[in-house]
Amino acid sequence: MLLIKNGYMIDPKSGWDGNYDILIEKDTVVKIGKRLEAPEGKCRVIDAEGLLVAPGLVDVHAHFREPGFTGKEDIDTGAAAAARGGFTSVVLMANTKPPVDNRETLEYVKKRGTETGIHVYTCANVTMGMQGKELTPMRELAEAGAAGFTDDGVPIMDEEIVRSAMKNAAALDMPISFHEENPALIENNGINRGRASEYFGIGGSPREAEFTMVERDLKIALETGASIDIQHVSARETVELIRRAKETGKNIHAEATPHHFTLTEEAAIKYGTLAKMNPPLREEADRQEIIRGLVDGTIDLIATDHAPHTAEEKEKSITEAPSGIIGLETALALGITELVDGGYLTMRQLLTLMSTNPANLYHLNAGYLAEGGPADVILIDTTADWISSDYLSKAGNTPFTGWTLKGKVVTTVCGGRVVYTEPKRGAVQGRRNGRQH
Repeated sequence: MLLIKNGYMIDPKSGWDGNYDILIEKDTVVKIGKRLEAPEGKCRVIDAEGLLVAPGLVDVHAHFREPGFTGKEDIDTGAAAAARGGFTSVVLMANTKPPVDNRETLEYVKKRGTETGIHVYTCANVTMGMQGKELTPMRELAEAGAAGFTDDGVPIMDEEIVRSAMKNAAALDMPISFHEENPALIENNGINRGRASEYFGIGGSPREAEFTMVERDLKIALETGASIDIQHVSARETVELIRRAKETGKNIHAEATPHHFTLTEEAAIKYGTLAKMNPPLREEADRQEIIRGLVDGTIDLIATDHAPHTAEEKEKSITEAPSGIIGLETALALGITELVDGGYLTMRQLLTLMSTNPANLYHLNAGYLAEGGPADVILIDTTADWISSDYLSKAGNTPFTGWTLKGKVVTTVCGGRVVYTEPKRGAVQGRRNGRQH
């Protein structure tokens, strides 16, 4: 048994907000109350005095690169990074090698996930080989345990394929997520067409590449009733399109990444390939509109888009290096630093975006604390300053290395087991970076 005592608990779904203790037996929360005593027999007690006790975070957009690209990351190292970041449930994308367009690969990823300390789920692909031409056997993959469907990393250009996929997903009552970038409009991906592309002397990626596809897919979603997730929103026009669609469509969802609500294209100029990602970092007005979307509920998810690459890959030129950054170990702290300390969100609202809403979208028994519920709990020092470094991920491709961030996960409990404990360290020295634009 495990007893977590003396912490301040916030759970958006169950409504807990105050000083409560939590008693856990095996993988279940059995009691929540004040001044609970450890039962007779073997019981580990964790003193959470001064800490925030919250439900384990849920990330619905991560790449663990296995099978096929384990030089970048594997399921074990990805899960370790997730646990350090406070994520107890992670939904993986399906752009592996081979892709998750068949039962065998799906079952391999699921099995490997059970060998980690956290809950690892995976999406299956929408189209065979991510080619955008032929749908996968979506019902068969759903029955085999796929969490949802996506061709993340590759946009689906055929409108009829998209419509058929949404109809299938709606019939299965499963989410379908879309990477929205029209390659016909992009000269060089990963860098915004504007000040950043001019700096590098390249054509870059225009905002129209995103919002024109979003407009198409929102229209189809409203026609079919499918539960869709517009992934990694980057443009202010996209936010407004989603805002309007949500007025009539209850199944419209959208996610923002910490890098898109923290950084602008100025970071690409400063950090080079470490700040290259699809879709790219855009302008300050886009960053502000993404934050506004998080505040008013237009964007209802925060997802990491954890995308590890090797140092050798990221050392290539701006046009040759792959897009993407790691994010599992810094996501919560960036949310606290930029959104909570920035005065945009309360801690309860941030947890809703990072636990409750993501779990609800994927129908996961996760993201909440309640008696009889899953024993997935994190302890957060919301006042701690720490320097982002020494990642448990196999990769280190992020512009946030060396930043002083606020809010640190001290302990992660998943399935009733302690899967991460922060090593004791001395006081952090250094100046808070603040927003860098």
